[in-house]
Amino acid sequence: MRVTVFGAAGNVGSRVVAEALSRGHDVTAVVRDPARFGDLHPGATHRVGDAGIPEQVAELSAGQDLVVNATRPAPGREAEHAAVSEALLAGLHKTGVRLLIVGGAGSLTVPGSGGVLAVDDPAFVPTAWRHIALASNAQYDAVRTADTDVDWAYLSPSALLEPGVRTGSYRLGADELIVDADGNSALSMEDLAVALLDEAERPKHHRTRFTAGY
Repeated sequence: MRVTVFGAAGNVGSRVVAEALSRGHDVTAVVRDPARFGDLHPGATHRVGDAGIPEQVAELSAGQDLVVNATRPAPGREAEHAAVSEALLAGLHKTGVRLLIVGGAGSLTVPGSGGVLAVDDPAFVPTAWRHIALASNAQYDAVRTADTDVDWAYLSPSALLEPGVRTGSYRLGADELIVDADGNSALSMEDLAVALLDEAERPKHHRTRFTAGY
């Protein structure tokens, strides 16, 4: 599979690149600043590009099977999150290239809450994270309401997503936060990459959201 990853030098993006390469896929790793090339996996093709510019999305997705968006806005620029998704959909229009977006957990509902969103529950989204969680909710809204021909899927992680260990195990869900027996919601970035690549190789979700957690 030929895969383009935007945000390839980030915490999640770098793990997606590594996971895809470990499975034998041909990966194009994209960053906005060529100074980040040194942070990229040597096994990937390194390119400069901006997921927020449809023309560059179209160029970098030409001949590819899949585009992964693992970008994250810089502090103070959260409004760009939704705009980037719109640009990706515009750039992939009529290409037939699939789009997988690594999103946020804030738009998931809290189990047993009667529909309360995770973004509104400080137990899962502390105040310090609320700004990026709201931006991710807007990102998801931009995708799910779009009139598009692009075959997309939006992956919401667990509430706590941190670097960790690749276990290769996870549970899948739809619109509700996945929690363990103690009520915790967590997933390592490594296993998020596993879930994403599993979906890429064996697609189950089309123009919808899914979530993964332990």
